[in-house]
Amino acid sequence: MSSTSTHVRELARRSIVRTLRQPASIIPALLFPLIFLALNSGGLGSATRIPGFPTDSYLAFFLAAPFIQAALFATMGAGTDVAKDVQTGFVSRLALTPTRGNALLFGQLAGVLAVSLVSSLTFLVVGLVAGVTFESGFPGMVLIMVLAILIGIALSSIGVILGMRSGSGEAVQGMFPLFFVFLFLSSLTMPRPLIEQDWFRTIATYNPVSYLLEAIRSLVITGWDGRALALGFGIAIALVIVSVFGASRAVRVRWTRT
Repeated sequence: MSSTSTHVRELARRSIVRTLRQPASIIPALLFPLIFLALNSGGLGSATRIPGFPTDSYLAFFLAAPFIQAALFATMGAGTDVAKDVQTGFVSRLALTPTRGNALLFGQLAGVLAVSLVSSLTFLVVGLVAGVTFESGFPGMVLIMVLAILIGIALSSIGVILGMRSGSGEAVQGMFPLFFVFLFLSSLTMPRPLIEQDWFRTIATYNPVSYLLEAIRSLVITGWDGRALALGFGIAIALVIVSVFGASRAVRVRWTRT
């Protein structure tokens, strides 16, 4: 156990240092969600006048989106880094050492954790500076960060699966538009009960991304909505369990091939 923890610690340090040395893996995860937030809050502000809209501030409503977008960027970053390790032979060399495959997985996720913390803090500060009132207060803001970290770990583990199985950064990046489709076919821009098109509302209802957004959104504009939080955290934890298990299996398969 001591040896395994040492391996995880060293690989985590490598992942964090590599992430910090690549501004391209951090800046897009911060900049693009903020630009998207500014454009949508300005262009869709009139939606707050629709009867039944939960708040009079579209910025507060849409503030949940950057947290999910940042997790998507982290997914691509984690998958690309793992694919690069496969391509350069780092994984093959590591497999010849006493290091276990899961040490590589958990070490890689440490970099994702660092990006998730930085991005979550940034979005919360931007929201506060822009005048958003968090109805759940400081405890709710902490809970938003916890949920954002869970989402980041879950989606990044999917990136690890793609990177390990394909061994190609291009293949991982090619999945980015598909992930964005899930984001847009959710309650991203409008509450589900107010979506007029039946087919869109049905897709958004079955789309787990909707409940992740709504959990964060509830802490911003509602306060403490037990149902929304239970669904959001339940889905996030389920995704973490399934995706980390899948990533661990993908690492073992790559280890066996090596």
